Amino acid sequence: MPAAHRRKLPIGIQTFSDIREGGYYYVDKTPFIEKLANQNKYYFLSRPRRFGKSLLLDTLGCLFEGREALFYGLYIHDKWDWQQRYPVVRLSFGNGVAADREDLDANIRYQLQQQRARLQITSTAPKRIADDFASLIEQAHRVHGQRVVVLIDEFDKPILDNIPDSDRARELREGLKNLYSVLKDADPHLHFVLLTGVSKFSKVSLFSGLNNLRDITLSSDYAAICGYTDHDVDTVFAP
Repeated sequence: MPAAHRRKLPIGIQTFSDIREGGYYYVDKTPFIEKLANQNKYYFLSRPRRFGKSLLLDTLGCLFEGREALFYGLYIHDKWDWQQRYPVVRLSFGNGVAADREDLDANIRYQLQQQRARLQITSTAPKRIADDFASLIEQAHRVHGQRVVVLIDEFDKPILDNIPDSDRARELREGLKNLYSVLKDADPHLHFVLLTGVSKFSKVSLFSGLNNLRDITLSSDYAAICGYTDHDVDTVFAP
């Protein structure tokens, strides 16, 4: 195929809109996403670094926000109700290293503040982080009239970054557990939840209250939800 007809390789790009609008190759993962959205409410996915987890979350965010133009030509386009738009809360711990609990708490507060601004929630945030997160979810539901989608990327990175210092790792684990515990009681306000990371959640005891969290890490139905298969390389990337 002539070089002029080739698209660009999406190396290191984690933003779905950049790929779709920037002339990059995209392996259509929306068949998996449609199944995710219609089967359960709470999910967990573990994959190694650089495996496309952040792109998956961004794709889900765009879908639930109703950004239809990005999905033209993809499997899910004519199977999705584009009139339904959901408030999406996105948290990520992929950037930077949390030096201690105070640093982690400041990071969480900053992210929650960003989400309030993005969702046009103007009321004052409560002092406790757990209350802040719970309040954000409840208010987003009330303001937007739809239940909330929560997407959390690299849920375990602050712990893994501090594995050599076991005391600090435990301290950060408690801080994250405090945050994630909110999701159980927020159930009436939640439409969909996905958390991704590198480690298995059961090993770090962060979600003890979320006994309905479905782990799809080793599910054959979702084996190819991130990354590329041989078939993808031989077809999508054939040029």
